[in-house]
Amino acid sequence: MTDDPIRRVPVVIVGAGPTGITAATLLAQHGVDCLVLDRWPGIYPQPRAVHLDDEIYRVIARLGAGDEFAAISRPTLGLRLLDNRSRRPRVLAEFQRDPARSPNGFPQANMFDQPELEAVLRANLKRYPNAEVRGDAEVTEVTDNGDGVRVTFTDRRDGRVRHVEAGYLLGCDGANSVVRAQIGSAMRDLNFEQRWLVVDVASDADLRQWDGVHQVCDPVRAGTYMRIGPARYRWEFRLLAGESADDFGTLAALRPLIAPWVGGAADGDLRLLRVTEYTFRAQIADRWRRGNVFILGDAAHLTPPFIGQGMGAGMRDAANLAWKIAGVCDGSLGAEVLDTYERERKPHTRHMIRLALGVGWAMTGGGRLGDAARRVVLPRLRLIPGLRDKVVDSTTPSLCASALVHRSRRPRQLAGTLCPNPLLSNGQRLDDVIGTGFALIATGDPGDADQALLRRRGVAVVTAPPGSALDAWLRRGRATAALVRPDRTVLRAGRDLAALCAFTATVVRGG
Repeated sequence: MTDDPIRRVPVVIVGAGPTGITAATLLAQHGVDCLVLDRWPGIYPQPRAVHLDDEIYRVIARLGAGDEFAAISRPTLGLRLLDNRSRRPRVLAEFQRDPARSPNGFPQANMFDQPELEAVLRANLKRYPNAEVRGDAEVTEVTDNGDGVRVTFTDRRDGRVRHVEAGYLLGCDGANSVVRAQIGSAMRDLNFEQRWLVVDVASDADLRQWDGVHQVCDPVRAGTYMRIGPARYRWEFRLLAGESADDFGTLAALRPLIAPWVGGAADGDLRLLRVTEYTFRAQIADRWRRGNVFILGDAAHLTPPFIGQGMGAGMRDAANLAWKIAGVCDGSLGAEVLDTYERERKPHTRHMIRLALGVGWAMTGGGRLGDAARRVVLPRLRLIPGLRDKVVDSTTPSLCASALVHRSRRPRQLAGTLCPNPLLSNGQRLDDVIGTGFALIATGDPGDADQALLRRRGVAVVTAPPGSALDAWLRRGRATAALVRPDRTVLRAGRDLAALCAFTATVVRGG
């Protein structure tokens, strides 16, 4: 125990992975001081996630790291579904993506190396002096002291025990979360557990493969192939009973699995970077909050990999919660808005987990009968109108109703969905114009009194000119105005601009 004075900080974040660093950056952008504690001395060196969609790319751009991410990532062209009946699997169906087509302004599917992404995110966080990352700090205890939260951690460099007090604590500390255990939350199993082999290979040889994701639809040995960098490749295969990663520790042992993709490449052209085993699970925590302690990311949910949304779900958690805490800290929002975090994110996450399970079953389930059905059905999917686009559509579900999502019963409503991020007439994207606060997007201009009210509350006003992308978006939603939250989710939309301005005053407190 030390005699060091106890440090006080508005927010402590446990875990410096993508979820924790995203939360820290967003809080820092809002002027909220935060301390990130992580048990590792630096970036965890092993790659895990390799895919994120345009919605998460948009979050990264809002963090200020869009260009840096573009330099380390590559858009993928879509999805191929393959059988596994021969040495060279047959293409059952192919769904191509247009890398330039996305309402969020970025490619819909992007491959990357996670340590490189984390390096980009951490370097970007250094732009904000009010955020600090402290490694070699292992959190051991979380105590609610009434006014806030006391966090006890051990400095692994010298073994000393230290304390810090925070107004809020965010547990972004992964599947084995200490914070989750400390608040009495438990993971609930959604009845999925599979062991998979994960293989990373580097090669300068041209493997001559289609530059999208290849999914082997096989009830016995399901598999996935992806190119994740200019010279880096990832394979994932379901392990059979009795197998382990130790059985595939050499290129010779892996050859029967990866042969369809490496063609005539000699062993000397391939460098085995990593062979490991993961147990993929579907789980969700029964509670995501106790008092001012919240859990995010893998601490709150585990998603099977079939739709590539595991890491993205955690970054969505951070984007949903950070601005709410910042608003409560600066007094622009009431503390009750924090109740909306779990209410909004938990159903969305559950939907994505079930979608992943459904996709996984559709590609690999059903035994021999399912395998036969896939060979008949999958090649014909492209003939069904609209289905082809649906397969590669990266849009996630709208958020359910809450105090910060005012939904009606009307079809095609905008509330709960993300607003688009088009290029405006000044050459900037909408997100760059909006900044970090609320925004009102409307086809007409508010009156002088409403303009003044919105200015006092820090609400940006964006006009949607006739024929513009924003105008078309509002019209599709049967609205002429929409109030957009800092996380780019539509809070409320309608046709009465004055009423929407008045409603804004009930949500965002005046300065």
